[in-house]
Amino acid sequence: MKAAVINRFGGPEVFSVAEIPTPVAGPGQVLVKVLGALVNRLDHYIRQGDITQELKFPHVLGLDAVGEVAVVGEGVTKFRLGDRVITMPGYPSDPKEYGFRPATLAPTYSMRGLQLPGTYAQYVAVPQEFVIPDRTGLPSDVVAALPVPLMTAVNAVQKVGGVKSGDFVLVHAGGSATGYMSIQVARALGARVASTARSVEARETAAAAGAELVVNVSDNYFNDWISKWTEGRGVDVAIDSLGGDTFEKTINAVKTGGIIVAMGFMSGTEVKFDIRNLFFQEKQIRGSLTADVEDFPAWLDLVRKEVIKPRIDCTLPLSEAGKAHELVASNKAKGAVILLPWA
Repeated sequence: MKAAVINRFGGPEVFSVAEIPTPVAGPGQVLVKVLGALVNRLDHYIRQGDITQELKFPHVLGLDAVGEVAVVGEGVTKFRLGDRVITMPGYPSDPKEYGFRPATLAPTYSMRGLQLPGTYAQYVAVPQEFVIPDRTGLPSDVVAALPVPLMTAVNAVQKVGGVKSGDFVLVHAGGSATGYMSIQVARALGARVASTARSVEARETAAAAGAELVVNVSDNYFNDWISKWTEGRGVDVAIDSLGGDTFEKTINAVKTGGIIVAMGFMSGTEVKFDIRNLFFQEKQIRGSLTADVEDFPAWLDLVRKEVIKPRIDCTLPLSEAGKAHELVASNKAKGAVILLPWA
């Protein structure tokens, strides 16, 4: 099969298209013909060597995919040939841990494109327990914009952040794929949402998702804007995908007893803040990765009902994986960037 591979760490130029062995659907697995694979920011970090220096080359990136079942392995009962499906971005490598929840905390949890073969390929083999039926009725390139951004948003906003109706929520980077989804998830739960974005285009994207206030986090009056919007209370929950030198602003934007959900490091991996701002006001910092397979179907139903709407920037063939990474890394993409392995 064809796949976009990297043979070393580096910039977008390290990609090439290669013929690699087609995976085999083992017992309890399905072989999925990949019709669309989303390019996630984590893929960019892995390619650069920022996540690990221990990859075996050639390496296939890609966390998630949508497609159809091409082969059904022995003992598979949940799927049939031709079923439209969505694959989870990771799962435990030990089948004994398949029932571990949250799955991301299982001792052998592994991610596609990191410990597991990625989805920038024409086929992937997946245990049936970590495959979701796609009943949205939407084209595959549209559905491909959903898995990681929506599952990341659902986990951060609903499960870890505990957002409920009437809450004031701050979502950083509302122009990003995950930020865009996080705004919609919070709105669907009945919350009021403010967001941050640096460019005019990103601010427009955040507003289109439902943010009623969009400001530049670099603005010296950022916390004043948030205070005014919340009538001096501060937000109930902040969804922080930035980290870095903006993290202290996030803490200061949260009300007494509020929650900061850390789910990314777009502004840097190291943060510095006055610890007194945390414990005197009993604020909480919680980490978030991604949701479990059981959390996704209900939100896919909201996609089908157009409550949650994916946003696509472009679709590209595997041969343009480097260009796809350039768009994502430079923040020039105005929506999801999708690779089409059969184009």
